[in-house]
Amino acid sequence: MHIEKLTRLTKRMPILLMGAILIVSIISAGCADLGEQEKNTQNESLEPAILNAAMVFGPDKGGNLDPGYGWEGWYVRKAGIYETLFSYDPEMELQPELAIGYDLINDTNWEIYLREGVKFHDGAPLNADAVIFSINRVRDENNSRHVEYDFIEDISKEDEYTVIITTKEPYAPTIASLTDPVVSIVSPKAVDIETQPVGTGPFMFESFQTGASLTVKKNPNYWGGVVKLDGVKFQYNKDPIARSLMLSAGDVDIARAIPPAHFEIINANPNHEVLSKETLRTYFMYVNCEKAPLNDVKVRQAINYAIDREELVNTALEGVGGKPAKSIFPNILAWSANDKLEGYPHNKEKALEMFAEAGITSNDEGQLVYNGEPFTLEIQTYSSRPELQPSAEAMAAQLEAIGISASVKIAESSAIQADMADGNYDLALYAWGVAPSGDPDYFLTKHFVSTENICSDWTHYSNPQVDEWIVDARSTMDQDVRKEIYDKVQSQIVEDSPEIFVFYSNELVAQSTEVKGYEIFPNEISFMTKDMFLQE
Repeated sequence: MHIEKLTRLTKRMPILLMGAILIVSIISAGCADLGEQEKNTQNESLEPAILNAAMVFGPDKGGNLDPGYGWEGWYVRKAGIYETLFSYDPEMELQPELAIGYDLINDTNWEIYLREGVKFHDGAPLNADAVIFSINRVRDENNSRHVEYDFIEDISKEDEYTVIITTKEPYAPTIASLTDPVVSIVSPKAVDIETQPVGTGPFMFESFQTGASLTVKKNPNYWGGVVKLDGVKFQYNKDPIARSLMLSAGDVDIARAIPPAHFEIINANPNHEVLSKETLRTYFMYVNCEKAPLNDVKVRQAINYAIDREELVNTALEGVGGKPAKSIFPNILAWSANDKLEGYPHNKEKALEMFAEAGITSNDEGQLVYNGEPFTLEIQTYSSRPELQPSAEAMAAQLEAIGISASVKIAESSAIQADMADGNYDLALYAWGVAPSGDPDYFLTKHFVSTENICSDWTHYSNPQVDEWIVDARSTMDQDVRKEIYDKVQSQIVEDSPEIFVFYSNELVAQSTEVKGYEIFPNEISFMTKDMFLQE
């Protein structure tokens, strides 16, 4: 597994890395002056280099820019303001960021070594005190997400650049959890972090208009090297068509999550291009497992067989927006069990057979009937992601074709969640990043541990064996054993079908051909990097 590459680091790592850095520095010294001259020449020709970006979501909690508040960390991380101890590269390989390595001392003690010489945007030094301060902010019981870090018993300082995290019990996802933007490392000296964010990233906060835009400028003292752009303006718009049109009109240089229907149109413009990459975002339907006849596993499995995922991808997603799903995790995640699973290939006859076994039969008109009434299903979904509505409509048509009276309801996500909490729904199509931290425990615990999460309250799914497996998997440090357990979990979830997995999303990012250096990160946490620039 890719995560093992870092678990073998030892206490000697800081010395080893510093030695390697020194060797590289000596080798590179002869060409350093020429490299800087080229960079300076490039920067002079590009100045002022301000990138304009159209984003889907942005800080929307009353203008709060604190990364430790709700999910705001995702947005300020994308803006390049904040960084975490560890992160993932575009190939989902775990890498050191503000840390340089770690060592598992025993089952409950993790020793983390910090990068030296890093400064926050306000000039304060990155050190153990700053890290402890940042993580403890999230552990505070008043923080809405503190339960996600309740596994930590204590965090202490061994020396200026060494931190020890002690967990209450063995917890394998510890390092993965430190990649979440909610535990971004913030300056302890920041006066008002809610409105004036201060991090260590390649870009520094400049201005913010709630619900509209965020502007950042380059960090001239970035520890990671020269930042090529002078600044970035992020414009937030939940309408996918509007984001696409903003690029076409020249209002922005890059636009995230364009509609699949616009793929060919944008690519036909010689001044634009569309980048596509499979992500860790899975589109799936919550199922109300408490409501008859959906409380019968045969009915849930029959619905799975009735859905033609290949057709959906080729029509609703224009053949470019995603890939058919077999289970929870896309193939690009090392923890995926898809190579061992058949999933639910489209099979109308099998679907009708299983419906009949559950007491849902066809009348003379070919309509499916349950308890003497037409069998009806409503798919609820929201519209801020361009793939949702056409996918829901395509699935409704497929269900209609098999004899189900199916409909689609579009609403705000908050309204749908209220319906799910009240049990007032059949199916709800959603999109989740299933492993933003790179570890399967994130999604599995949130969705399928019956005693721990709201998602299980929505589906009313409970399987004690699944609960036990998930708890066991997070408590063992043996990656091979964890993989075996997670394979069993995925197989059981697919069989039980409390959620119906539809497709894995390809992110479609449209940009001007003048934009250089942009890469798509499958976990969708990172966006701006020091290496992006504009070239006329």
